[in-house]
Amino acid sequence: MPARRLAARRTAILLALSASICGPSEKGRAAGGPDPAAPLDVASTDLDRDSTVAVQAEMRNIHFQIARGVVLDIARLRGALVPVTTSRPPTLDDKRSFALQITSAEISIDTASLGNLLTNHVFAYPGSPLKSLRIETEGGQLIQRGVLHGFLPFTMRAEVTLTPEGLIRLHPRTVKVFGVGVRRMMRFFGLQLEELAKIQPGHGVRIVDDDFYLDPTAILPLPRTRGRVTRLQVGDGRIVQTFGGAEPATPLVDAGSDPANYMFFRGAMLRFGKLTMVDTDLLILDDDPGDPFDFFLDRYNDQLVAGYNRNTPDHGLIVHMPDLGDIGKKLLSVPKQGAKAQRYTP
Repeated sequence: MPARRLAARRTAILLALSASICGPSEKGRAAGGPDPAAPLDVASTDLDRDSTVAVQAEMRNIHFQIARGVVLDIARLRGALVPVTTSRPPTLDDKRSFALQITSAEISIDTASLGNLLTNHVFAYPGSPLKSLRIETEGGQLIQRGVLHGFLPFTMRAEVTLTPEGLIRLHPRTVKVFGVGVRRMMRFFGLQLEELAKIQPGHGVRIVDDDFYLDPTAILPLPRTRGRVTRLQVGDGRIVQTFGGAEPATPLVDAGSDPANYMFFRGAMLRFGKLTMVDTDLLILDDDPGDPFDFFLDRYNDQLVAGYNRNTPDHGLIVHMPDLGDIGKKLLSVPKQGAKAQRYTP
């Protein structure tokens, strides 16, 4: 393509970008501008309550479906379920009743889940400038493809780093619209991504100048998550996040001599279904530890029904659950013995 035609096409693309932006420009540096290091989208509710009301939590090898199409692979986690109000304890049936406070963890997400998270949750609000996002990794960089302002296909290649405050910083190296690089032309016109893609606050993402800042906990759906990412790895179609410090030397529970996939909750009060545990002692074991435990909080009761449980001598509860995808097979394999129990009416 001749140089003049290419330059004209770039100019037309930038004009289309400018025309698609509604409202006056609000530069991040104006009036002091947003501090990219400031915590993003943290609600005012105080989660740092007395540890006696927080349920201690430990997880290992969990394929945790936090929403449909969004999976967090939890290699290990130590933290607590902290009630968000003083009026009720953490309740598994109400994801607004608690926050997961992470003390130490290694959690990864693959690019398919990240694309679904950004498209269906982070940028799903009306008027969002970004739609239909697809993510790839290449050479330690993140490649993001999608649609800008409803009709402009774009590709952005970005370097990924971690700020001292634990935010994920995406610094674009190339930006293409309709397959044409526009970074140099943007500089010529004094335009920045901050002006071309205004992000609504309250979703865990902020653009300052040309950099995206993602709060790795605020971008997640409920239940709310708190914690500080201290290490980040990008590659092989996956982002691996390390939260907090080193793994505690002593686990909360002895889950057996063989490697186990499990979730363990200890202390304080926890509710699920019609059951309330006081001084909680609940161990959830994967019925098939050959691969990570596929768990979906929205369907925990279905997994519970397809599993089995037993009490411990000190009044704890051990629950064996199948993977989410094995629920149907487990229910079909349960023998039907005896008559159906009838509710007693005095």
